[in-house]
Parts: sequence; C-alpha cells; structure tokens
Amino acid sequence: MTAAETIRANGCALIDVNAANFDSLPCCGIKNPEHKGRQEKRVWIEANAKFGLRARTLLAPNGELSGYIEYMPGEYAWRGVNAGGYMFIHCIWTPSQYQGKGCGRLMLEACLEDAKEDGKSGVAVMVRCGPWMADHRLFAANGFKSVDTAPPDFELLVRRFRHSAPIPVFKRDWARRLKPYSRGLTLIHCGQCPHATKFVAEIVEAAESEYRIKPRVVDLQSPHDAQNSPTPYATFALIGNGRVLADHPISRTRFRNIMTDLANN
Repeated sequence: MTAAETIRANGCALIDVNAANFDSLPCCGIKNPEHKGRQEKRVWIEANAKFGLRARTLLAPNGELSGYIEYMPGEYAWRGVNAGGYMFIHCIWTPSQYQGKGCGRLMLEACLEDAKEDGKSGVAVMVRCGPWMADHRLFAANGFKSVDTAPPDFELLVRRFRHSAPIPVFKRDWARRLKPYSRGLTLIHCGQCPHATKFVAEIVEAAESEYRIKPRVVDLQSPHDAQNSPTPYATFALIGNGRVLADHPISRTRFRNIMTDLANN
C-alpha cells in the first residue's frame, strides 16, 4: 500500500492522513484548524511517520467523518506494552451516528490487511471498560483474544496470524515507574491525542489559580518515553505525590473533583 492510499468500500473512503492532507481532513472531531491540540496532532503524525505510523480517517458517502483509526508497529507503540512483531492499534473511533453500520469493522479489516502485508505476527490493541479507549466487543467479534491485563482495568487483546509468535504483554513494575513522580503534582501528556492538549492547559491553570500548585508538565517525546510511562495508557496521566490520580484525559471539572476528594480524605 502507498503512503497516501484511499480505500473505498460500501461508499465510504478510508484515507491515509499525513502532513500534506492533514488540514483538509477532519481530526478526531475537531474542525477548527487553529485548535492547539489539532496543530500538535499534525506535528505528532509527521514525527511518527518514520516509525510506520498510519493514521486513517473514514469518510461516509456524504463526506461526513464516520471513523478514525491509528496504528503502528508495536516496537514503537505509544502505550505501556511490549508488542514487538505486531501491529498495535492506538485508537479506533466512530461517531455515535455511525456506530452499528460496519465502520469499525471496515477500519479494523484495513489494519489487519496492512499487518499481514508487513509480515507482522498479528495485531494487538489495549481496551478497557472505562473512557478514552475502545470497547472490547468490536475486537472480540473479529477474532481477538485476551492475553494480558494491567491495573486498574486495562486488557490487552491480540489476533495472531502465527501462533508460534511470542504473545504481547503489558509492561510491569508500575510502582518503580512512579518513583520519579513521588513529589508534587505531575501531568504527563504528548501530542497523540488532540483533545488532551486542552485538558492539560485547563488543569495547569486551575491548579495554579485555585490551589496555588504549580504542576510539573512532562511532554513525552518518543515511543520509548511512552513505553516507560508509569501507566498503561501512557500518553496522559495526572500524578500526585507518587499516586496515579487519573490514567486518561480528564476535564477541569474532574480535576476539581479529584482535588476535593484528596482534601476530604
């Protein structure tokens, strides 16, 4: 497949997103080209192209955004996993009005085909029951099996092409990974999720103006940084005195609730 291929199926178009066409395509539901998170996402996509990243937007026949999928070789996954030899899915997303219409399956099938063409041992993905991550049902319906878990409720699913291949696993030693963040309030993030940029700015502002706390902000620069992050999700975390307070993007309101709970306990 070429680096800018468009797949057409059922009237939909699955388009490779790259630096050249980024501004002309929807970005995770964010339309405003001046949105800071969208701008950071463009930089992130361009920087990770050399690692084999594929970011793909699905457009419905009417041109509306009907899905997004993002994956890359497991060696370079921006998650707390050991998934070398596999293709790893960071995220797969379908707007509510297009759910149940086969959009997720179409995107997943394209990823599986890419993995086979690249000679991978299979495809891996991290799921959970909570927010900001794919539900397991799409993958279970397409032959994926659970192979590992990580706290609090993360699950690693795999569809293997070669059953003799090593099975991907989560990283371990989460307590050790938290030690560098044992004092104060820390925010970990990167440009992988364009929505997280806004949340980070809001949390920093609230921490400083409402709680007189100046958070440490850690901007992950590479897949290696992400794979050594102190949470499985890796690319966003709120940590207070060595304790994970949030392991996925949260709003200013949720941050305030967390701070209230800490004050009352």
